[in-house]
This record gives sequence, structure tokens and C-alpha cells, in this order.
Amino acid sequence: MAKANKREYVWLQCVECGDLNYRTTVSVIGGTPKLELKKYCPRTKTRTTHKIKRK
Repeated sequence: MAKANKREYVWLQCVECGDLNYRTTVSVIGGTPKLELKKYCPRTKTRTTHKIKRK
């Protein structure tokens, strides 16, 4: 029997425009990281900082 999944789905939200552009998984073991990534935002057409947003 398979074990329960220890990862959680989160969205990456653009800091400048507020769009939810990317969906990814993070590990819930050991607390939740404050993840910030530089990703491409199609609305502003630039690379901006994206932060974790939980729905």
C-alpha cells in the first residue's frame, strides 16, 4: 500500500501584479519554507519575484 503524500500544492503569485502564474509542490515536513523565486510574468512581460500563495 502506498504511503500518504507528504507534499502540498501551492501557487506562485507575482509580487507586482498579483497574478497566480505557476503551480508547484512543496514539502510539508520540517515546516513550510518562505519560498521566493524569480519567474517570468506574462502580464508584465518581465522576470519578477513570485511568492507562495496557498488557496
